[in-house]
Amino acid sequence: MKKTFFLFTLSILILSCNKQKESSNPQKTNEFAIIIHGGAGTILKKNMTPEKEAAYKAKLKEAITVGYNILKSGGTSIDAVEKTIHIMENSPLFNAGKGAVFTHNETNEMDASIMNGKNLNAGAVAGVTDVKNPISAARKVMTNSNHVLLSGKGASIFAKEQGLEIVEPSYFFTEKRFKSLQKIKEKEKTALDHNSKSAFYDPEIKDSKFGTVGCVALDKKGNITAGTSTGGMTNKRWNRIGDSPIIGSGTYANNKTCGVSSTGWGEYFIRTQVAYDISAQMEYQNKSLKEATKDVIQNKLTKLGGTGGVIALDKNGNMSFEFNTAGMYRASMDNEGELIIKIYKN
Repeated sequence: MKKTFFLFTLSILILSCNKQKESSNPQKTNEFAIIIHGGAGTILKKNMTPEKEAAYKAKLKEAITVGYNILKSGGTSIDAVEKTIHIMENSPLFNAGKGAVFTHNETNEMDASIMNGKNLNAGAVAGVTDVKNPISAARKVMTNSNHVLLSGKGASIFAKEQGLEIVEPSYFFTEKRFKSLQKIKEKEKTALDHNSKSAFYDPEIKDSKFGTVGCVALDKKGNITAGTSTGGMTNKRWNRIGDSPIIGSGTYANNKTCGVSSTGWGEYFIRTQVAYDISAQMEYQNKSLKEATKDVIQNKLTKLGGTGGVIALDKNGNMSFEFNTAGMYRASMDNEGELIIKIYKN
């Protein structure tokens, strides 16, 4: 009887240990996966025509499919991220590359960054005005230099030396973005003329702080790459730089934990180191991806007054979209090829 009880107790202990081992080493949700965003803000269905909504969804699908096919064929997450972001940078729909917003001086200044989760190598450029695809310049900084962040004319010279496509600044002109700048300038002038701050809280002016594209990918070898590209803030002055080229704020990747790309009011993302904080909570507090992204965006960022969101992908292929705005252009694909595209919060 005692022997039977002993064997029964022993089997329970072994089973319990196995379960604990399984929980601490969860199986992969996806062998490979990819997730993208095209910016967050006051994106409401009532303000979106069916044609415009269809255009955004079509471009998101085109972009993510490029990256997915690279991953499916055994390609690297770095290639998947770069090529996916190219599609969005080449589209006037998004505030990156061709669709970049205008500064106060009616120029376009673009930022981008990329990070490799395998070795924590990273590259970024800020304030470039003539590089067709800033994400490629960021990649070249990561792979072909001893630096992490280059800015302005120096970044453009480096990009040209690396054989990247250089264009005339006029390439980035779009009528829609130019008109948006003029409207915001006029509203600011009205506010100043009437010594009032109310105009600065106008939704259009507030949302001028948003607009970025990003991608995070996990390849079949278990390597995570995250990348982000933006035209920055409409009507920005003094060569302002936001969070997109700042490693740990706009972009972060670590094979131990996750990859993150941010979009939103950059000053707050820099002050809270949003992207790195998500990874740190997973590594040091053993939080899940969903728990970490929710805490950082809905708790820390929101309490500080920051608005925006993140896309994130962990080492097991779990994905998270987390944002505190009315919408975020976003899409994901898992290793089964299931495509999810969403714009609005609900």
